[in-house]
Amino acid sequence: MSILLDNAIFIDWETLKFTPTSILVTSGIDGGIRFLSKDEISQMEKPFERIDCSGKYVTKSFAVGHHHVYSALARGMGAPKKNPENFVEILEYIWWNLDKCLDSEMIEYSALTTAMACAKAGSTFVIDHHASPFAIENSLEIIAKAFEKVGVSHLLCYEITDRDGLELAQKGLDETELYLQNHQGLVGLHASFTVCEATLKKAVQLMQKYESGIHIHVAEDVADQVHCEQHYGKRVIERLHQFGVLESSKTILGHGLHLSENERKLILNSQSWIVQNMESNLNNKVGLFNAQGLGEHVMLGTDGMHSDMLQSVKAAFFAGQQSDTIDYASAYQRFRNVHHYLNNNNFAGDGENNLVVLDYDTPTAFHQDNFLGHFLFGWNSNHVKHVISNGEIIVKDKKIQKVDETEILNISRLLSEKLWAKMKS
Repeated sequence: MSILLDNAIFIDWETLKFTPTSILVTSGIDGGIRFLSKDEISQMEKPFERIDCSGKYVTKSFAVGHHHVYSALARGMGAPKKNPENFVEILEYIWWNLDKCLDSEMIEYSALTTAMACAKAGSTFVIDHHASPFAIENSLEIIAKAFEKVGVSHLLCYEITDRDGLELAQKGLDETELYLQNHQGLVGLHASFTVCEATLKKAVQLMQKYESGIHIHVAEDVADQVHCEQHYGKRVIERLHQFGVLESSKTILGHGLHLSENERKLILNSQSWIVQNMESNLNNKVGLFNAQGLGEHVMLGTDGMHSDMLQSVKAAFFAGQQSDTIDYASAYQRFRNVHHYLNNNNFAGDGENNLVVLDYDTPTAFHQDNFLGHFLFGWNSNHVKHVISNGEIIVKDKKIQKVDETEILNISRLLSEKLWAKMKS
């Protein structure tokens, strides 16, 4: 059934033009939107669901450029066995301990809760980077089905790595190939310092075979660069460039904090994209992102910290005042660049019938000329009232529509305690 968003104020996400109108939204991956006059509405014969949007703002929904479903059950967990003294130890004692303890049910509920959180914060598309070394088989399919139950589109990958041995690295490659045979997706790698030459070569071959891209963390910490120079005599981006990783316009480079001038030029002159995750970088004390010399292929992610892209863009903007070239316009551009990435690479699920309705009752004038100020200093996820994904309502009056949110959260709480107990054993 079509949806009529009646009496709305439509904000074009690219031009920022404000248009008072009513919007007919048709469902499906190939669905779209059409602006209607009152006369056209009165003459419509087909059934549709009407939502009164008087005083509400409608614009394109949001998307997450880099997420980690596997971290969803971490919130509130106890301290690790050892207090980490650096970034590598944060990985070893927290995240690599957590991902080893995941089972299929935990993965499913991590994905369900993540998809719900994304939807309620206005995102209808998620690019995820998953890891579960002792539950690799079918993990991507589990995540895909969970996202689809909620109504959130996705671009998934499994984090291939040698850190748990070459046998599990091969299982990661196998899971990736099996998934890519029937789904849009990427070839995931953890980072240069946990991927040997043979595994990197196999991953690139898989990327080329399925005309995909690599999704990998790069230079998140100085340790990644030190390892690369010591073992391969070159820096991380130079290594990836040598193997052909940067040749794909679908490649996503996560973080990119500690880059040389030459590495920035390699990225600038490539088709690849880089995704900024400011809050994660601040939390891990690994440094601050700076887009200087990287061009316009910069988008934003949450790195599994949360699922709220409006929160992420604020963090990027405010922290960036000390370290970055970011301003009002470029903050919004980075926030929206994920749509360009998806559209330019013909990924399905982010068409024009993905919309968010915001109940934003501002005490000051709001129009095209001052949109960016309201975007950065006014809008937050509390203003998200309705969310439409591929022409289907998945959040209505702030409530998830397609699954039982209360039941899922109750089960996920029990699974979180099970996970934390396993991590301590």
